[in-house]
Amino acid sequence: MRHDRYLCFSLGDESFALPLLNVREVLAQPEIVPVPHTPSYFQGLMNLRGQVVSVMDLRLKLGVKPRLDSSECVVIICALEGFVVGITVDAVNSVVAPKEEELSSEAGHRDYLAGVYRHGQELVLLLDVARALSLSAPAAA
Repeated sequence: MRHDRYLCFSLGDESFALPLLNVREVLAQPEIVPVPHTPSYFQGLMNLRGQVVSVMDLRLKLGVKPRLDSSECVVIICALEGFVVGITVDAVNSVVAPKEEELSSEAGHRDYLAGVYRHGQELVLLLDVARALSLSAPAAA
């Protein structure tokens, strides 16, 4: 579970983070082409400098209610085990380098979590993006 730095982001009112090593870039609302007959969380495809990238709405995938104000929504481009995918989140907050004692492997029985980061009084859920995207249906919130 130990990584040096994490990108913190918001989904609804919840805070999440993913290893910075998985992040290629963050884009402000790129043009996404919808694909018919796909799950609701599959937003569509985007062109990233000539590469076709699938974009998933992580809020819908994980069953998290999106914020009413979507002006800060961004797409995080992630490199995962041989493929590239975009995930839509409500906002990107910061990059953190937690100390070992601030990390816990307790994942609250959620397959898509790698653990928890205690940031002051706030709990930041450490996301395993590959597992989150491989879930067959939206996870219960």
